[in-house]
Amino acid sequence: MQPPTQPLDKLRILTIEDHQDLAETVVDFLESMGAVVDYAADGLTGLHLLRQQRFDVILLDINLPGLDGLSLCREIRENDNNSTPVIMMTARDELADKLDGFECGADDYLVKPFDLPELVARIKSLHRRQLGTVVVEVLKLGDLELDTGTREATRAGQRLALTPAGFQILTILLKQSPNVVSREQLESDLWGDNPPASDTLRSQIYKLRKSVDRPYAKPLLHTVAGSGYRLAEVNSKH
Repeated sequence: MQPPTQPLDKLRILTIEDHQDLAETVVDFLESMGAVVDYAADGLTGLHLLRQQRFDVILLDINLPGLDGLSLCREIRENDNNSTPVIMMTARDELADKLDGFECGADDYLVKPFDLPELVARIKSLHRRQLGTVVVEVLKLGDLELDTGTREATRAGQRLALTPAGFQILTILLKQSPNVVSREQLESDLWGDNPPASDTLRSQIYKLRKSVDRPYAKPLLHTVAGSGYRLAEVNSKH
């Protein structure tokens, strides 16, 4: 008889955290859930591990010696083209701090102190989302184009810099265009039954709008007050 599958069965997780006691607690708990966990106490060691091995999820502290978490996240997104989901773990809980994290390419933000079962739920949700795109499609709206196979998006022929969460949001909105997608539906598609703090989706939309619209004359991403968000070439009522 096969033993029951554990919640994080064989997921490869990299924890980059300089607080030794917290790191040991997190690593021990994740391993008890069935994960295979590597650990780095500083940013440069974490970056080296990321360039040598493949991981399913990265847990990343912001205040790290040598190379801070924001710089590390930016490095792997922009220079290494690494789309592995990143959960920022930090005591910083202001909206500006979260925006900084998402700006650098983080997918989720967990404020210390946090409950370990919540961390597990966030890891599972991000991993499911990373595996979610199965059917390869090329989605288009005007001069905006997204390829679910290569996981690249362009506008007017220029590649857009998107976080993994931003890519997922853009995919959902393109598939539903020009219809409105509610905040609740986006949160459910992104994070399942365990959505993060209410500012997280707003922060991701802010980051996505900067990539999709700000360099261009015609906005495509629209907020529909009281309803949600939509992608459309004309900002008309729907």
